Amino acid sequence: GLIFYDTKVTVMNRVLNATVQRTADHAAPEITLDPLEIVGGEIRCSENSYFCQAARQLGCVPSSQLCVKLASGGDPTYAFNIRFTGEEVHGTSGSFRHFLWQVCKELQSSSLSLLLLCPSSAVNKNKGKYILTPSPITYAEEQLFHFFGQLLGIAIRADVPLPLDLLPSFWKTLVGEPLDPDVDLQEADILTYNYVKKFENISDETELEALCAEIASQHLATESPDCPNKPCCKFTYLSLTGEEVELCPRGRHIPVGWENKDVYAAAIRSLRMRELQTPECMTAVRAGLGSIIPLQLLTTLTPLEMELRTCGLPYINLEFLKAHTMYQVGLMETDQHIEFFWSALEMFTQEELCKFIKFACNQERIPFTCPCKDGGPDTAHVPPYPMKIAPPDGAAGT
Repeated sequence: GLIFYDTKVTVMNRVLNATVQRTADHAAPEITLDPLEIVGGEIRCSENSYFCQAARQLGCVPSSQLCVKLASGGDPTYAFNIRFTGEEVHGTSGSFRHFLWQVCKELQSSSLSLLLLCPSSAVNKNKGKYILTPSPITYAEEQLFHFFGQLLGIAIRADVPLPLDLLPSFWKTLVGEPLDPDVDLQEADILTYNYVKKFENISDETELEALCAEIASQHLATESPDCPNKPCCKFTYLSLTGEEVELCPRGRHIPVGWENKDVYAAAIRSLRMRELQTPECMTAVRAGLGSIIPLQLLTTLTPLEMELRTCGLPYINLEFLKAHTMYQVGLMETDQHIEFFWSALEMFTQEELCKFIKFACNQERIPFTCPCKDGGPDTAHVPPYPMKIAPPDGAAGT
């Protein structure tokens, strides 16, 4: 927290350019994707997704081949080139950025199971935010999490912000910051947070009975073995993936009473915190990320800065875009149709602006910073900067 973000970015960029492993005399790895596999936007099988097609093909490419210098200038170097079956694409930028956009869409859909919609979004808190799916993973899933980590690193080197909406707890765990048992639980699963709070705030046994009766009416509790008509809760709770889990050995047979209610509340809280940290999945993600960028860089970044560097801002800053726009021969910023253009964009909603950016440069988000403002030796713009506005080709028309 003592170093300005811009300073961190400068240091980070120097380190990234000093850890390049693919030199100019090495051809970029190339993968072939079949767009027909995902035609109509409905991926019938996760193995056909761009994410899995790419993971399979890049699985046998040494990660050193993906460590390229930071993207800058008009024709940047990317970690790999993409060929679409049956399509002829000029240049490498458009197809690479389209691939990253499509992969983020897949990750945040039901076609892949690596990410899980956070439970709070069911009650309109953190709507549309995701967490890593907390469950024991197979070797194949571990490989996919590893590739997910590599993609984060590839996007950082390419300076293409990924349109991923992940909860702060993901970024905290990624940079190695401890989670807050109150704040992070509330962000991810407010219903469980409120449930735990009810047990923590009970002041007498009558209240506990009333609470157990309320829970029983929602089919979460069973009758007490001692008093058949008295409802009680057992030491079990639903995991984030919906399975009932025992909070301690033989938890299904242990009723919650006045003397152990705090232990019960603490056990639910620690279950959720473990699920949010997902050590197995996160280890694979960090290993993938570490194969593309040095993990030591993460020690200087706050979770929010890591998110900004990887995903940019989820909204388009028009003033920033305006400051990075070039007008080609014969055009001026004061031309009437240019003024109309900007005033039209000012009337766009954020969703429409994202679509405009996607149309213009095949990505939905724009980088949060651009090296040009530093005026240092490396002042080349980062795509999609500068945005170029050119006069029409051919004879002058109306």
